[in-house]
Amino acid sequence: MAEPAKAATHSDGMPEGWPRRFAVATITIGLSMSVLANSMTNLALPYIAHDLQISAESSIWIVNASQIALMISLLPIAALADIVGYRHVYRFGLGLFSLASIGCALAPSLNWLILARTFQGLGGAAIMSVQPALVRAIYPRNMLGRGLGFNTTVVATSLAAGPSIGAALLTIASWQLLFAVYVPLGIVSFVLSERYLPHTKHVHRPFDVLSAALSGTTFGLLIFGIDGMAHGHQRPVILSELVLAAVLGALFIWRQRRLKDPMMPIDVFKRPIFTLSITAGSCTFTAQGLAFVSLPFLFHTVLGRNATDTGILLTAWPLALAGIAPIAGRLADRHHPGLLGAIGLTSMTTGLVLVALLPPDPSAPNIMWRLALCGMGFGIFSGPNNRLMMSSVPRERSGSAGGIIATARTLGQTMGAALVALVFGLFDFSAGASEAAAAAHAAIWMAACFAGTALVIGSLRIRH
Repeated sequence: MAEPAKAATHSDGMPEGWPRRFAVATITIGLSMSVLANSMTNLALPYIAHDLQISAESSIWIVNASQIALMISLLPIAALADIVGYRHVYRFGLGLFSLASIGCALAPSLNWLILARTFQGLGGAAIMSVQPALVRAIYPRNMLGRGLGFNTTVVATSLAAGPSIGAALLTIASWQLLFAVYVPLGIVSFVLSERYLPHTKHVHRPFDVLSAALSGTTFGLLIFGIDGMAHGHQRPVILSELVLAAVLGALFIWRQRRLKDPMMPIDVFKRPIFTLSITAGSCTFTAQGLAFVSLPFLFHTVLGRNATDTGILLTAWPLALAGIAPIAGRLADRHHPGLLGAIGLTSMTTGLVLVALLPPDPSAPNIMWRLALCGMGFGIFSGPNNRLMMSSVPRERSGSAGGIIATARTLGQTMGAALVALVFGLFDFSAGASEAAAAAHAAIWMAACFAGTALVIGSLRIRH
């Protein structure tokens, strides 16, 4: 019988054996739940709208509620994790996520479901914000890239499998099952986490409530502003939200500079490796967000593929990512992660350019190998990039660094989706076939530009 990990405070990860495997299992389950929750909920929106007798526009808030809660709470929860311990925050997130899932499954109305999804987003933030820190606590330093690469694989596999799992569950039961399924998974992960997740050293400092309020309000207004651009809200409202977000964000940063123990460790941005990596990562996730939202329109509306064919084509990206990410993680433990990142971003940028240059009537293999090139490039970049960032900060700042990474990822994906809506509006996507084709290709070209920008920024790390 494996021994519990209560004494596992080893400065260089947990020793090889079943305790480490069970520790990896619990964070894998939690990460999978948090990723699947969004992809499967998107799929179920039409069914939920019909069952609760609400409009399609109103049903969007079922997704927005979780996204906003996730965004505003990532940094405060990550900072809290440094104080109270990563395993405690992770277990709290599992418990809250599971309880909120029960609330979602039992929701009799839209308001109930939105409230439950809000708490599910908070639980997901607690799970996701401490993932890099827990990986760092579980794996020895010489295996950190492997651990972070495996996490990338879990995310990619969950993204790829989400729609298929959701569709399968909807064929055997109602949409409530898509939320109820997380409860047994949460219980299993909670039990494993109590026994096997390692204890880590706590940072003795007070929790800064004012910084948490400033951070949450800043990102909340930013998300509302981005969402407003995506859905055609009035320009004065959008501008007011973005300006206020910028002002509060500046106040937040000013306060962090004056604090001895800031919520967001500004000093880590003085490290060129961290700053270059987080910037390249943000650009890369923006590129991915642009591609993931625009590609279905390109395949279905422009190329005339049906929903089944579109789904099959889109799986080439995450499947290639899932296949290469573990290999890239292992390579990052032996070779310069900055060099691997440059190789990966070159592949991703090239793949996006080739997708934008698709012929008018391409075959399925002709599409899929280009998407696989994008996915492989993203997989080669992501794990080594996370390793580089986590290795460049002190161990006691792992939670805060993980929160910054998760925030940059979420913000990049949200920005990518908003830019697609903006491009489609500028090109008047619904006006006709030629306008739709121009809009879809413009979005793909924009994704290639963001990936190319990430390549330039990321390549600067090679000399460090």
